[in-house]
Formats: sequence, C-alpha cells, structure tokens
Amino acid sequence: MFTATIDAALLKDSIETLTVLVDEARFRISPEGIAVRAVDPANVAMVSFDLTPNAFDDFSASDCEIGLDLTKITDILGVAERSDKVIIELDEQSKKLSIGIGQISYTLALLDPSTIRAEPRIPQLDLAAEIVINGKDLMKSVKAAEKISDHMSLGVEGETFFIEAKGDTDNMRQEMTREQLIDLKTGDVHSLFSLDYLTDMVKPASKSNEVTLHLGSDLPLKLNFNIANGEGKIGYLLAPRIESD
Repeated sequence: MFTATIDAALLKDSIETLTVLVDEARFRISPEGIAVRAVDPANVAMVSFDLTPNAFDDFSASDCEIGLDLTKITDILGVAERSDKVIIELDEQSKKLSIGIGQISYTLALLDPSTIRAEPRIPQLDLAAEIVINGKDLMKSVKAAEKISDHMSLGVEGETFFIEAKGDTDNMRQEMTREQLIDLKTGDVHSLFSLDYLTDMVKPASKSNEVTLHLGSDLPLKLNFNIANGEGKIGYLLAPRIESD
C-alpha cells in the first residue's frame, strides 16, 4: 500500500537526482519514507537517495518495493506546473502506479524489481578532506573546467581547496580559501574525475545552498546535499580517474 501527495517541483527535482545516473531504479517504500540505491551502467558512479514522509503533503505506506522507468516519470512530470500537486497511488494487485496531476490522470505499468540491477553495496571510505561549498559556486567551477578538458582535479593543499583542468595546450585553476568556503576540513589530497559525470551530478546539487565534498588521494569523491527543504538526502559516489605517469 502506498499513497502520497507531493509538490510537482519537489518531485521533479527529486527524480532528477536519479536520472543523471540511471534510467530505471528500485524504490524501497516504507512508513519511514522512500529510498533508492543505484549504480550507473558503467560502474563509475553510485547514488543514494532518501526522502522522508515529511517531504510530502500526505504520505501513507507499508513496506514494498517497486521498479520505475524514470524516463517515463520525467516525461509525465513535464506536463505539470511547478506549483501543481502530484497525487500518487500504488495498486499492488495490478502492478500499476496511478499519477494524478490536476485533471490529468496516468496509469503506469511498473517494472519488475528483479529485472533491475541490484542495489550496490556502498563502500566505507577514509577520505581525509571535507569541503562545504555553495552549489551554484560549485557548478560555476565545473563549467569553467569544461572549457579546457573532459576531466578535472579536485584537491586540498594546506588551507586551500583547488579545482584544476589541464588540456593539451591550456590550463584552468581555481583556488578557494577557508574564508571563501562554507567550511573546510583540511588534509592534503588530490584526485582526478570525469567531467561528464561531475557535470551531471552538480546540476541537481547546484540548487542546494550547501554541498559537501569528501576527498582523498586517488580515491572516490563523495558528494552530498539535501533536497526537499532538508527532508531528503542525496549522496553521490564517483570513482576517480587514475592518472598515468
């Protein structure tokens, strides 16, 4: 059993955090909320998604798991104004999901969760540096790096967080001190990452006032931020590119 009512804008933003990595996902629904854990097809990035009942106007659920085609959901939400309410109801017997937007109602066939890739095991990592930055500032830095290369370095040297991109002939580097960030826990680290993935992840993160980056040396990047006015949490994990000598 699952019924819920939620703001269209909030639902759109929530689904976007998943679609940057996957086209379909298993949704674990319970009285405590909704959770998704998924890995992209190339095994380069993971997403952890949690939304509490307080993110909804109304929420009633028992334990269940459903599979959803995220592309189809995104297309449907395209007809909604951001101020609209979306009413969701699960019919477990028919394996269908009803979505109501104003006077429009959709009935969608669910995907069999067993046909969707199993949830990944999120590794425990010892990442020495932690950077807290405004989401829009992070997006601006990533866009600047895109002008130069298809990958970028993130690191900390002393009291300075740096972003660097190196092309065949051109370089870009940005440095931010503790005073220019929301917070910085130092540890001298440096890792290289694909800009294709970073750009996708930073797009939904740019709507957050605070984005937390956890970095190590040649270790995955953890990128965390809140959604739904603090009632939802998103975590991305991105594998590094190992630089060749």
